[in-house]
This record gives sequence, C-alpha cells and structure tokens, in this order.
Amino acid sequence: MKALILSGGQGTRLRPLTYTGAKQLVPVANQPILWYGIASLVKCGITEIGIVISPETGAEVQTVTGNGDRFGANITYILQKKPAGLAHAVKIAQDFLENSSFVMYLGDNLIQDDLQDFLTDFHEQTADALLLLCPVPDARAFGVVDLDTTGRIKAVVEKPKNPPSNLALVGVYFFSPAIHTAITTLKPSARGELEITDAIQTLINDQALVIGRPLEGWWLDTGKKDDLLEANHLVLDSYLTETQIDGNLDEQSLVRGRVKIGKGSILINSLVRGPVVIGENCRLENCFIGPHTSIGDQAQLTDVDLDHSVVLAEAKISHVQKRIADSLIGRRAEVCTIAKRPKALRLMVGDDSRIELAGDKK
Repeated sequence: MKALILSGGQGTRLRPLTYTGAKQLVPVANQPILWYGIASLVKCGITEIGIVISPETGAEVQTVTGNGDRFGANITYILQKKPAGLAHAVKIAQDFLENSSFVMYLGDNLIQDDLQDFLTDFHEQTADALLLLCPVPDARAFGVVDLDTTGRIKAVVEKPKNPPSNLALVGVYFFSPAIHTAITTLKPSARGELEITDAIQTLINDQALVIGRPLEGWWLDTGKKDDLLEANHLVLDSYLTETQIDGNLDEQSLVRGRVKIGKGSILINSLVRGPVVIGENCRLENCFIGPHTSIGDQAQLTDVDLDHSVVLAEAKISHVQKRIADSLIGRRAEVCTIAKRPKALRLMVGDDSRIELAGDKK
C-alpha cells in the first residue's frame, strides 16, 4: 500500500500568505498542515509516500519536509507542471504508484479520525475505491455522493445544484489500481482539468465496488483564514494534552491550563492561558496570550493582548492597545502602534509585512 499526497495548488483563498509560501506549509499548532497527513499515513503503516508538488512552491515543500526520515517514511516528490486536476495528479504519479493500491490525501485537509479502520475496511471489502465522507450543511459547494443503505456509492456529483445527499467528499480516497484504467478514459472537464470525481463515476458505471464511509470526528479544509483558525483551535483542543515548559518564565509570569513553551523562549510579566503553543526562542513581555493561540519560533511580542490567533515564525507585535483576536500574522510580519487609538483588530497579515496602527496622539 502506498500513498499520494497532493501539495500543489495556488492557495488563492489564503492570500496574501500564499503569495510567498505553500498553503500546505502554513502551520497549525506550530506544525505544517501537510505533516499531519503524513503522520496519519505512517501511523497506519503506509510509509511509501509520493508528494505531488507544483513548480511555484515545490522546492519549499521539499526543503521543509525532507526525505521522510523525520516521520519514518520514504518520500518521493512528483512535479505536476500545471494544475490539471486531481486525476491528472494520479496519472503523472503512476510510475511511483506502479500496480499498488494507494491512499490519495489532499494535503490541505485535516481529519480527526484514525485511518486504520478505513484501511482495514478497504482491504476486507476488496473495494476498488473507498471514499471518506462528512455531512455538511450545504453540499452544493462540494463533491457529493449518492449512497445506498449498504454503503455502496451509486453516484458522485461535483458541486450539484440539487445534491442527492449531504455527504461531501472529504479529500481522502483509497483506490485499487483500477483507477488508472478509469483515468485513461477521461476527457478534460469544463474547467480544463481531469476530475477525480469523473474517474470514480467511471468505476461506478463499470460496476466496480465503490463504497463510502462517514467520518466520526471533525474534518477541515484549511483553505481559508477562518478555517485555519478553527483547525488550530481543534488541534490544540484534541492533541495538546499536558503542559510542557522548556523555556524560562520570570516570577511575574503565569501559565494556566495546557501550554507548551519551546526551548529558549522567555516570558516576562506575562500570562498564558491554554491551550496555547509557543515555539522556540520567542520573547514575550507584558503580554496576555489567550486560549487557542499558536506562536511560531523566534516571534517577539511586547505589550500585546492576543487570543484565538496564529502567529508565524519571526513575527513582531508590539504596543497594540486593543486585543488582537481571530487573526493570522505571517512570517516576519510586524504589527505595532505608533499612537494611541482604541480599536478592535482582526488581522490577516502576509509574510514580511509591516502594519503601523496610527491615531490621535493623546
């Protein structure tokens, strides 16, 4: 069994951050989104992993993620020269996949469920495809399945005006090698891409066994700011189980709840209320850090009230007079106040940006 993780795409919904980096490398709880998928696959014994990358961000993905040693995996990188669809990604990866069954995992998705039970079900049913599903309030924005009472999928429809169910495709698919034959029959869709939903429907039309299994836990597509903040919230709630302080706190600083503070970080006269993760070599002075916040390595915060936010590595935030909440601050970005003026702040700041909050000098 092998795995294919898709880590291309332009990430337009996360701009301006994705002008300067891959969306799959934006951190959740201080770890790249992509790494959660890799860890989930390795946990169930799948260690031969291909990662499909784009020309724009592929080098960064390779540099940050490496050859797989840190995960106990062997990673092969596969270049998709243009965004020509999910089925096209499978097509260009066929030399890597060979005649093996495989899991296809969209690299900007996060799921809570362990993959092992789904993998076991896929093998026991000798299915040609097993698709993970999740109920959604409005299925018109997703690929949606029509499922019979036995769990067999009768049809897959992409973004239907009248959905046959509320069960959306999650972005994790188990396939037998039969999917390759189905892909060879495809023609580009109206948007010029080879659609994986068309390939799955071809399997269904050919009477192959295609089954669907709903998730029990949460699922998030982290393509937008609020989704990413929600992912950070859920991951901290789910996986940060204890306090771990490897940095230094002065006598005026206090930590409450589940908090992780990395090596070399210094807290001066600051209060941190978990769940919160603070990276290595950070400096926080006169700060309140509220729940569901992640702060990347080497960030510097002074006179800041912050909660439910993600602050990336080397960001600097100082002397902000109002609470910062529900915000995403990019790498090396700077946010500072140069004059007092009370104001609520909800920010999305790209890498290497600088924001000065000016106002009346009173």
